Amino acid sequence: MVEKIPQHMHCQICGKAVASAETLCSDECKTQYQALVKKRKNYMYIMYAAIFLMIALLVVPKFLGVGF
Repeated sequence: MVEKIPQHMHCQICGKAVASAETLCSDECKTQYQALVKKRKNYMYIMYAAIFLMIALLVVPKFLGVGF
């Protein structure tokens, strides 16, 4: 006999089965998810700033006539 498993998804943080309309299983997982999203967003801002700084350090001296 084959038992059918109802439609479900898994929590993005802990992996527990949740209803298909939800993505997270508890308030604790929601808090962890929000912290993860905030951390990733901050890393992206740091990466954009680093890229901008690298470009500025390469381009600005050429306009001033100083550089390589």
